[in-house]
Amino acid sequence: MDEFSVLVGGRAGDGINEAGMIIARLFNQLGYCLYQYLDYPSLIRGGHNFAIVRASGKKMGAHRDKVDFLLALNQETIDQHKWRLKESSVVIYDSDEVKSPVAGATGLPLKTIAKELGAPPIAKNAGLIGAFTKAAGIEWEVLDQVLRKEIPKSIDENLEVARRGYDGINEDEKAKVEMLSYPCCPVITGNELIGLGLLRGGLDAYVSYPMTPSSGVLHFLAKVADEFSIKVIHPENEIAVILMAQGFAYAGKRVALGTSGGGFCLMTEGGSLAGMAEMPL
Repeated sequence: MDEFSVLVGGRAGDGINEAGMIIARLFNQLGYCLYQYLDYPSLIRGGHNFAIVRASGKKMGAHRDKVDFLLALNQETIDQHKWRLKESSVVIYDSDEVKSPVAGATGLPLKTIAKELGAPPIAKNAGLIGAFTKAAGIEWEVLDQVLRKEIPKSIDENLEVARRGYDGINEDEKAKVEMLSYPCCPVITGNELIGLGLLRGGLDAYVSYPMTPSSGVLHFLAKVADEFSIKVIHPENEIAVILMAQGFAYAGKRVALGTSGGGFCLMTEGGSLAGMAEMPL
């Protein structure tokens, strides 16, 4: 089998997007082509977040509805996505949070494990990824390498939690993700590609107030601002964003700004001013 689909889900704030990226990079290390779908509400905490990672031996441009692995950090993930399961699907869940799992699922007390090891609560997703890695038949060394690269902070605690999750899966529960020969390419999000395009276009400054789904562009450009000698500014609101961006444009700088639907509504007067003054944004 050279194609797998994995869904990982939980609450906003559980690190679901990052968990999806780590799973994608696991498959990437094994030579798979990837497509990742992220679904999340515009909430800082609460709500239901999930990511679907499709890994295949050939290029593809969409995810599949049915999944081979369902990884659940809460009950809502089970309830909302059990329709995606096939007869052969593997389900792994946090038994501290999920009280009504599907038949044949494997539960691990991930919240308890993180607490016992003195790790932050969000580290329970590392335990879930560790359990998935073992269930998928992926060697521990591959996960160790990916985690060390992707989680620079609290890496020791995360590795401990991940190892407990890995060891919590029985040998007879393992599937087998084969190593493929496809070249290992960069794993990158759409927002990061937008950021790279702005940099390639000669960006001098980026001004934005965080709002789903544009926040990823702000985070990416802030991370590389020093390397590319650009200004990245997070003002107090969207009105300040568009007016500050006009200041950069008036000074002759190539500027971009980011927002989403609700934020753009707050920028309409500033947009009109930019049009009248013929300042490019």
